[in-house]
Amino acid sequence: MSSSSVEKSPIDNSVGVIKPKTIHFDQELALVCGKAISQYDLIYETYGELNADHSNAVLICHALSGDHHAAGYYSEDDSKAGWWDSCIGPGKPVDTNNFFVVSLNNLGGCGGSTGPNSVNPETGKLYGPDFPIVTVKDWVESQARLADKLGIETWAAVVGGSLGGMQALTWSLSYPDRVKHAVVIASTPKLTAQNIAFNEISRKAITSDPEFHAGHYYRHNTVPTKGLMLARMIGHITYLSDEAMGEKFGRDLKTAEFNFGYDVEFEVESYLNYQGKRFSKTFDANTYLLMTRVLDYFDPAAEFEGSLERALKHSTCGYCVVSFSSDWRFSPERSEQLVSAMVKAGKPVSYAEIDSPYGHDAFLIPTERYMSIFTAYMSRIAQEVNANAS
Repeated sequence: MSSSSVEKSPIDNSVGVIKPKTIHFDQELALVCGKAISQYDLIYETYGELNADHSNAVLICHALSGDHHAAGYYSEDDSKAGWWDSCIGPGKPVDTNNFFVVSLNNLGGCGGSTGPNSVNPETGKLYGPDFPIVTVKDWVESQARLADKLGIETWAAVVGGSLGGMQALTWSLSYPDRVKHAVVIASTPKLTAQNIAFNEISRKAITSDPEFHAGHYYRHNTVPTKGLMLARMIGHITYLSDEAMGEKFGRDLKTAEFNFGYDVEFEVESYLNYQGKRFSKTFDANTYLLMTRVLDYFDPAAEFEGSLERALKHSTCGYCVVSFSSDWRFSPERSEQLVSAMVKAGKPVSYAEIDSPYGHDAFLIPTERYMSIFTAYMSRIAQEVNANAS
């Protein structure tokens, strides 16, 4: 068999085997809520090489249940790639042949950065529910400090989907001189009442679990598994479209006929139970509560009497905004509202609504038109970087 006919391993089509790194910060971080974190760790990964003038750096911001592991694998035998491996790597939209890519786990997360399941240095015990509520602005401040540590003065682009898109937008507002482009995918300038309601139901599912113990479940050597499982099931339904769920499951039964009971009978029920159970074993409940509050509080126009146009006044970057037709969680109308404000504020913006049946999760799925548009915009950024470096 010729070498050209040998099927490539998934690792060969990725950034390869990578290893996360951790940076410790002793400088106090003052938070929007009025509290402060005296010291903290941020865990992150990098892909690609930083060029001589440090102008090719791209920051990847994760969504609610994401973390720092956005691309590549942790070993040759690892079967699970990073959550956005389809978009980050050689020849992919965020091409590591051109860019030095940074992806981190945000403060309050449970993937290795300081959060509720970390030890509070002031008490010697886990933070638990005492970990302060953070905001997107707090995350961006901590990310700016990480950039300083890495020697990155300006990002060629800050990129994110969903909650990650909120971070990309906030970077352009909080640090306009440190961002050349902001790529905001499947996101929104603020949550609707319906979205806040879904988040509250998810939180209530967790806090009503008898094993929650007011957030101090660590002390009881337990986890509010049922509540976290329900929260994830609720969230997962909102990330998918009716069409996608119908196409994948329809009304298929696990057995040939009805059992006339309340056990799992439909394939969609089985799928949701599986997703919920898996999530409850890997994600921290207090982090889930915190992340949903971060979503609720996000509203950059609030400081400007509700005017997005005024909020965008001092931004200097180019914008790329992408929405998906079947995303009812963060609908295209929300992206169009953001784009309209950008146009009125005189900002350069490219916008595309992708026809997709996959709902909110479409930003994670490498469909052809989505990849073409994403690649085209990032290629333009790479050309700018190369032109300025030459």
